[in-house]
Amino acid sequence: MLSIENLSKTFDKMKVFEDFSIKIENNSFHVLTGPSGCGKTTFFNILMGNTSKDKGTIFWQGEKIDHLGSIAAFMQQKDLLLPWLSLFENAMLPVRFGSSGYSTQRVKCRELFNFMGIGGFETFFPSRVSGGMKKRCALARTLMFNRDVILLDEPLSSLDTLRRYDMYSLLLSLQQKFGKTILMITHDIDEALLLADRLTLVTNMPMKRKQTFSSFPQKPRIFSDSKLTRLKEEVLANLEGTSAI
Repeated sequence: MLSIENLSKTFDKMKVFEDFSIKIENNSFHVLTGPSGCGKTTFFNILMGNTSKDKGTIFWQGEKIDHLGSIAAFMQQKDLLLPWLSLFENAMLPVRFGSSGYSTQRVKCRELFNFMGIGGFETFFPSRVSGGMKKRCALARTLMFNRDVILLDEPLSSLDTLRRYDMYSLLLSLQQKFGKTILMITHDIDEALLLADRLTLVTNMPMKRKQTFSSFPQKPRIFSDSKLTRLKEEVLANLEGTSAI
């Protein structure tokens, strides 16, 4: 289990969050949503050790740690692919400078490309492929870190509706295949309801946990499911009074 307790951060006398706590179950898909600019990305950067925290404690599997830098892989909102490298070379960056098992990692990467539907495009450069293919490559690169926890910061926000639905299915398949613990930020309530095992709503700054939902229909889910419709109504009711999502 990943447990964050009483995390606090202030920038220039502005409290981003104060005494923020959350628990993420092993091998679960936990989604975090709330108002824009409430501190969710800062939260991820603190978890990864990219930004210092003012106070608070992080526990992984019951052990206190400073950050998740060696435990988690972080896929940011932008794909951040290097334009001068092929898709395959981009995906191999996490192991490019390793000296052991490089050939095995290349085989693993090719298997990931096939699993994600971008097999055959390994030699293509980012400028020659669609946004959806770039996202798949970025996700493959994230998995090549071979970490137990995956942090996803609005990974599908730049995609059109059809490509987003393709990625929903892919993310669910990846969770089942690799058994990762996934924590994702999204502003799309439909997206959250389709993917989440647990959904946590947060308030505006200073960011606090407002409510966590855990009673979801079995995956894969469809919006015609009356249980999901009622759950969406409840989630939206709990978001009333906050800034626009």
